[in-house]
Amino acid sequence: MDVCVYPATRLEGVVHPPSSKNYTTRYLLAAALTEGESLIRFPAESEDATALKRCLTDLGAVLTPEGEHLRVRGFGANPRNPGTLNPGNAGAVLRFLMAVCAATLDDITFVTDYVESLGKRPQGDLLDALKQLGAEVESRDGRLPIRIRSGGPRTAATTGGGRLDGGSSRLRGGTVRVSGEVSSQYTSALLFAAPLIGGDLTIEVTGDMKSRPPIRQTLQVLREAGIRVEASDDLRRFHIPGGQRYRAREYTVPGDYPGAAALMAAAAVVPSDVTIPRLFHDEQGERQAVEVLAAMGADIAHDGQQVRIRGGRPLRGGRFDGDPFTDAVLALTAAAVLAEGETVFYNVENLRYKECDRISDYRAELNKLGARVGEERDKLIVAGRPEGVEGGVAVESRIDHRVIMGLTIVSLRAREPVVIRDAHHVAKSYPAFFDDLRRLGARIDEM
Repeated sequence: MDVCVYPATRLEGVVHPPSSKNYTTRYLLAAALTEGESLIRFPAESEDATALKRCLTDLGAVLTPEGEHLRVRGFGANPRNPGTLNPGNAGAVLRFLMAVCAATLDDITFVTDYVESLGKRPQGDLLDALKQLGAEVESRDGRLPIRIRSGGPRTAATTGGGRLDGGSSRLRGGTVRVSGEVSSQYTSALLFAAPLIGGDLTIEVTGDMKSRPPIRQTLQVLREAGIRVEASDDLRRFHIPGGQRYRAREYTVPGDYPGAAALMAAAAVVPSDVTIPRLFHDEQGERQAVEVLAAMGADIAHDGQQVRIRGGRPLRGGRFDGDPFTDAVLALTAAAVLAEGETVFYNVENLRYKECDRISDYRAELNKLGARVGEERDKLIVAGRPEGVEGGVAVESRIDHRVIMGLTIVSLRAREPVVIRDAHHVAKSYPAFFDDLRRLGARIDEM
């Protein structure tokens, strides 16, 4: 589906953000790793959540919708083996399940239909860590398709389904080192798998560590699930005592700050009065989007329950470390396109390893609109155009939901309508994004 985004004169109203993609993924996995029933309140309805639910069902979990909530009967440490799992285009789903399956299944292969997106993303750092724990791995230079076979000595008889009776892991405990330079998801994957190994596990993170907030989200979910993790203050060393089990419970998913950041940025760049409820002070690093927009001169207030933006004031550029709020950088870059002066988002090299190269690819599409965006290896550099951009062109989504949201924000301040190709991929994290902007008064036509 392509969309045509028209210049906006005003946005006004109350719009609820989607539920957090990151928390939904973590709560779903924790619920599946129990042997009882858990209830997840307000899980995200996104492509990533759908991909994980499909994979968890293949592994033996029973998922039952109950209105806006989801009941999950888990498989504990004994999933069934489907032989092959397809996480779609969901990188976190792939990484979390590779670690969990390495600890619980004898032989599993991961594939994807998105060979030009997830199929190109590197997984080598996590695969190296799993090999340290005893797994045998076959891959295409660290990329999908990936086959993982258990490498440790069998400590319990396996069933005909290729799983270990009694939950005994084929991985060994001890100490494992994993690079934090490309993605924090590798560390989170090992943290989720650690209680399934049986013995004590120590995780040491090496290199220039990126994206600490998602690790804090993982630690929060593990605590709620009854798992004890001893973590260093700098989140570079974790010790997970053996003999632990995930406990069934109820979880409530908060609002999604990355999706809300796109709404905030859209409201900041046009005359507006927009309120976004269900945004709490949790572990999502992207809540710093409020502080960044305020520093840029936006009239924005956050009372711990909701955010209100009254747009139309001139924005000014600044210099920001984007690593703590990675998934909001593209939306905030869109606001910077329409601000006065130069804006630099630095320490964001890991954006290059997402659904697309979110530095080079995004820069190229923004400049088609008439923006003035440059790049360095770990930077997006914006020369603002407070008067707006030309528009009147078609741009590519790059099959990336964050790119689509960013291009939409800038298009609201274009002189001529803008066509965004393959814009349906916004559903990866925010299926209702265009509908919500329409509710606020934007004109966005499906083509």
